[in-house]
Amino acid sequence: MNPRHVLLAVSVAVVWGVNFVVIEVGLENFPPLLFSALRFLFAAVPAIFFLGRPRVAWRYVIAVGLALGVAKFGLLFVGMDHGVPAGLSSLVLQSQVIFTLLFAVLVLRERPRRAQLAGIAIACVGMVLIMLDRGLAAPLGALTLVIAAAACWGVSNTVTRHAKPQDTLRFMVWVSAVAVLPLLALSLLTEGVQADAAALRSIDLTGIGALAYLAFAATLFGFGAWGFLLRQYDASTVAPFSLLVPVVGMAAAWLLRGEAVGLQQAIAAALIIGGMACTVIRRRPRQQADSSEWMLTKSAA
Repeated sequence: MNPRHVLLAVSVAVVWGVNFVVIEVGLENFPPLLFSALRFLFAAVPAIFFLGRPRVAWRYVIAVGLALGVAKFGLLFVGMDHGVPAGLSSLVLQSQVIFTLLFAVLVLRERPRRAQLAGIAIACVGMVLIMLDRGLAAPLGALTLVIAAAACWGVSNTVTRHAKPQDTLRFMVWVSAVAVLPLLALSLLTEGVQADAAALRSIDLTGIGALAYLAFAATLFGFGAWGFLLRQYDASTVAPFSLLVPVVGMAAAWLLRGEAVGLQQAIAAALIIGGMACTVIRRRPRQQADSSEWMLTKSAA
């Protein structure tokens, strides 16, 4: 992965890390499914009139819209609303790396490098340390919803990699549009018309700001850039960058919500960053005879 793409992947991780604090703030103003629906409504509807039809088969747009927009974010928002705090959510959701790697191997027949597997293992040790330090204080059912959201993200990563959309921004806009009506319907059925109407009547600048961040920064920029990277590289190369998200999430929670970061969390963050470094290292061919095989690997990435 070239340095510019590494910087882009890190930028997405920063945006998504702060995203969890913003979600926590937004859930104080909206029911979870309505909040998720409004996020995609603001991200998609204005843009589709300017960008035109997606340049990819509709089956991929619908599949990612349901897996990512409806399932992943619906489950995440409900899980957080039922007691999983922002920091723990940012951590548990990164189990999507394991799901993405598994689906990429089973469906796309990708072969992760040893350095990638070692890096993920190191980073997972850091994630376990964070989890042990924080403790599993969240309700088991809510935590299960967040884990299920991670699995849905892995499905979305794999479908996006297979679709290889040429215009990732346009693709993400239409993915967002697909998610709006199912999320609104689920909100009306489970959260109720009265709760949704009350939230809309009492909306303030905090709620508008949370929606704007999620719609434009986390959705359009974040997933547009993420989809671009998945088109350029193996899913098993791109997905580990999301391991930086809980580090950023904890830092944002410390700065914006006053959550303390202890020594164990700092050590865990160092392990995660070290594991990330392992995933982007490629060994150069030592002999000319190996160069053709290396080039094939590079072109497949």
